[in-house]
Amino acid sequence: MNPAITLATARRILTQLRHDHRTVALMAFVPTLVIILLYYVIDDQRSFGAWAPILLCVFPFLVMFLVTSIATLRERTSGTLERLMATPLGKLDLLLGYGIAFGLMACVQVAIALAVSLTWLGFDLAGPLWSLVLIALLNALLGTALGLLCSAFARSEFQAVQFMPVVMIPQLLLGGILVPRDQMATVLEWVSNVLPMSYAIEGMKVVVMNGELGGEFWRDVAIVAGSALLALVLGAATLRRRTP
Repeated sequence: MNPAITLATARRILTQLRHDHRTVALMAFVPTLVIILLYYVIDDQRSFGAWAPILLCVFPFLVMFLVTSIATLRERTSGTLERLMATPLGKLDLLLGYGIAFGLMACVQVAIALAVSLTWLGFDLAGPLWSLVLIALLNALLGTALGLLCSAFARSEFQAVQFMPVVMIPQLLLGGILVPRDQMATVLEWVSNVLPMSYAIEGMKVVVMNGELGGEFWRDVAIVAGSALLALVLGAATLRRRTP
């Protein structure tokens, strides 16, 4: 791993994004627009307060997973990745560069969503703001890392999109959104315990409803961050130069 090469890769991705206005708009504004839509659909401040932390977990993860997996696959199918891998660029340098670039976009995405939720929509926050930002950002980075990992197994952009329900639906159903995790069947609770979004949602609920950042909160943070790092390492191990 070479930090200079990693940063150069991040700059290259950011330069490409700067000229792709539709992708930037998708990443930056779509989660916020969906949160605003839900606010007016529910039309109840208390109910919105219960759903807002879940949306702040789900949508940054979803958008970053989708954009990252397609962008990485596009570089592989176009031959760009094969040319890059012929240089001193290592696999981990490439993935970390992607992680940094899309991580910065995740910061913008989360900042816009939180600014609108806390001001215009009147979202009440029991805990400190930085803890909410931390959880939301880590979950967006987790989506980026899993998108990089899944892109290694797709041969087309359509296949990359097909991975989205495979990754998302189990985490939505078993993450404690619809039914509390401790009320699930034993087998389902075991599966829920190994899904990283379960801990992101739990951490978000602690920040919003309780406000006391105890050991469970930091456990949730460590698990989400560790899952993102593990996905990056696995992505580097499975990354291919070109699509067969």
